[in-house]
This record gives sequence, structure tokens and C-alpha cells, in this order.
Amino acid sequence: MNSDRIIVPLDVPNLTAAIALVDQLPEVTFWKVGLQLFVSTGPEILHILKERDKRIFLDLKFHDIPNTVMSACRSASEYGVDLLTLHATAGRSALKLAADAMIQSQSSTKLLAITLLTSLISRDLAFDLKVPLELPEYVLEMALMAKESGIHGAVCSPQEVRQLRDVCGLDYLLVCPGVRPLWSNSGDQRRVMTPSEAIAAGADYLVIGRPITAAPSPAEAWKKICQEIA
Repeated sequence: MNSDRIIVPLDVPNLTAAIALVDQLPEVTFWKVGLQLFVSTGPEILHILKERDKRIFLDLKFHDIPNTVMSACRSASEYGVDLLTLHATAGRSALKLAADAMIQSQSSTKLLAITLLTSLISRDLAFDLKVPLELPEYVLEMALMAKESGIHGAVCSPQEVRQLRDVCGLDYLLVCPGVRPLWSNSGDQRRVMTPSEAIAAGADYLVIGRPITAAPSPAEAWKKICQEIA
């Protein structure tokens, strides 16, 4: 079912709020745990989600020297999560060491490289980060470096997903935040598409947060999005 391709972020401040949201949306099968909640609760929320047979996207975006990234990925793999993120800009050595660590630990966790945060646009890339490449080319270079290093997939905006799918192939996982239905506010996400557009472009999974979790009725918003991509 396409509804299984929607990942809902648990972007809440504490364990009580996280459990309340999971209870409110029992049909959701895939949850994202990011920095805010993980720093607040540690791995306890992961254990609770696994007890409920939920899939988990642990979005910690590791970015450090190669040995530290490798060690962090190895440690995180022990939680048995489905997806785990690290920044492509940690560099080729860090990406290769992380990929090797997952193989050595025989982990089923898939590593995803962050290409470029969806809050950033071309102007930010050029003027703030001083990167001379055009944004689509930069995202593609990051994704290809990650693929060549043994990383299982990438996180990209839906605006780049078609190009990455064409170049990186069908077996490369592509996870897209920055997905917003037409009836919702884009907020701080600046490179966006609708859920149906992102699926059509080649995304494997969509990360959709505030249009669901900040809606007056999260359950109704969830059903509405599921109907859009059915």
C-alpha cells in the first residue's frame, strides 16, 4: 500500500507527547525519530515503537570525523531501526567506513546520506555555503558519492528525486522530506512537491510531518493524504 510509504515524524519534545501521537495515529506504520526526541528520551522511544511493530527512521544526521561517524553508525545499528541518516558532507572516507561497519555488524539497517537540507535553496548554496555548483548538480554529486561509498540511499527534496532515480538506479533508496499537500502550508520547507507528485517522480518514501501532526485532526489529515496517493 502507498500509505506504508509515508513516514510521519515524531517531532515532539518528550516521550509522553510521542506516545500520545502514536496512539492518535494507529494506522501509521513508519515513524521518524529525530534529534529533538532522541536527545530528550534516548532509545526508549525506539523500544516502544518496536514493541508496537512499527518501522523506524532514525534521523540523527551524523556529521563528524570518519572514525566517529563509523562508530556512531555501528552503535545506532544495535537499535534495529530500518533507516539511519548521516551527512554526505562528512566525506567519502566517513561514508565508506560507515557502510563497512554496517556490513561487518550484519545489520539490516539501511544508511541514507543527506544530500542538502530541504530548508536550503540555490541562493543559500551559492552565497552562504560558497558552493559554486548549481543545486541539482550538487545534490546529484552528493548522492553519487554516497552510492559509490556503499551507502544504501539518499535523502533529497522531491524536486531532485527524478534525476537521482534516473542516474542512481531503481535499487537506490530515495527518501523525500519537503512533501506538502496543496492544502497545507510549506513552513520552512522550501523545495517542495505534493505527495502524488513526489511518488510519480520516483520517491520510495515521503516524510510528511506538520500537514498531519499540526492539523486540527491528524487522523483526518492522514486519511486525506493516503487518499491522494492511493
